[in-house]
Amino acid sequence: MGIRILKAGVACSFRDKGRFGYQHLGIGPCGAMDTLAMKVANALVGNHLNEAVLEMHFPASQIEFQRDALICITGASFQPIINALPIPLHQPVYVRKGAELRFQLPVEGARAYLSVQGGFSLTQWLRSCSTDVHSKTGGHLGRLLQTGDVINLKQHNTFPSSIKKDVMVLPFSANMQRWYTDAPILCLPSTHYHLLTPESKNAFEQTPFQLTTQSNRMGYRLQGTPLHMSTRTNQISSGVVMGSVQLLPGKQCIVLMADHQTTGGYPVIAHVIAAELPRLAQLSIGAILHFKLCDTTTAVSLLQTQHRHILQVQNASTFRLNQLANANGRP
Repeated sequence: MGIRILKAGVACSFRDKGRFGYQHLGIGPCGAMDTLAMKVANALVGNHLNEAVLEMHFPASQIEFQRDALICITGASFQPIINALPIPLHQPVYVRKGAELRFQLPVEGARAYLSVQGGFSLTQWLRSCSTDVHSKTGGHLGRLLQTGDVINLKQHNTFPSSIKKDVMVLPFSANMQRWYTDAPILCLPSTHYHLLTPESKNAFEQTPFQLTTQSNRMGYRLQGTPLHMSTRTNQISSGVVMGSVQLLPGKQCIVLMADHQTTGGYPVIAHVIAAELPRLAQLSIGAILHFKLCDTTTAVSLLQTQHRHILQVQNASTFRLNQLANANGRP
């Protein structure tokens, strides 16, 4: 027993960081779109950072907890409530058996993440529990969640006996504001950037792009100033990664996302740096974004700073959870 899906949401699935080392076999990572939110959700409940979490879009699934659980919701704000009581983001919450989680309204962001202390009992494939809907493997039965699904939990948590309420918000949280700003998305110039005309190089950094309705977990199709190459190129398909910015034949760009193909034949003009991918993942259809080029030193520094922040949240959460466990007479 664990959680039961009372009403399925849009494209709800289980995700961890994904499966790596198999692109030469045509198998993509299929990990979480926002790995920062995923890791923080796990850190706040005392899990391993790569424990699989539930990735949700709005309208999100309505969930019943069939046993006591310590949970956390991060990422997008969909106004979560448990038994009609609003609960905060980025803060662990004890919920009692029988509690129901609902989401009321999309306020900010595109994807929310639900972690449960101990993790979900899922099928692992190639060292990952991420759902791959194309190969029908990983996650829960290799598919998106459906109404009536029951997903077991690995660990049985007991709601503290001293607490009489059905929901208890724990007194610590993570501050995530600095990682989700409206600043331009930082990129590194890639293999074919130098082939852009001077006017197109300027347009890439100086003009806005809009996320179109053709965007999904495979890639973000953008609409903006048409970009032109100074010379035509015939190239062999090569490996691509999440964050690769490809220039399509129609002179518009696509940014490859978590479910990207393993190789691509379109010119790659830039790469969104790793520290910016979580912010990119939280953009909604219709959002306006700007790009800005940076250097490798900046990209590495930002990623290191972000990783240190995650570790700080993890260490502080482990300390506070141990304090609370000892205060309630549990080992």
